[in-house]
Amino acid sequence: MDIITIEELHHRINAGEQLNLIDVREPYEHEEFNIGGHLHPLGRIMSADVDAIETLKDREVIVYCRSGNRSGQAAMMLEAMGFIDVKNLQGGMLAWRQQFPG
Repeated sequence: MDIITIEELHHRINAGEQLNLIDVREPYEHEEFNIGGHLHPLGRIMSADVDAIETLKDREVIVYCRSGNRSGQAAMMLEAMGFIDVKNLQGGMLAWRQQFPG
């Protein structure tokens, strides 16, 4: 699993890159604040329910959560399921909101 920093991701989003962002938090967390990722909670990944993101297996996928812990677990599981380019957002949304408030 590779790591991506909040600064690098912020730059890539602002540059208009088409990114495959997967938010592995719970729906209420996603509704409260998100950076445009597709909601796919960790529990779904843990139960191998990845049909909705299966087409991303051969593409770069950036996973994020609140602090980087759940997304780290998700990244390892996705790699075990054959996803070839998974990156975990270091520090998650806590770091994002601290660095880029409002």
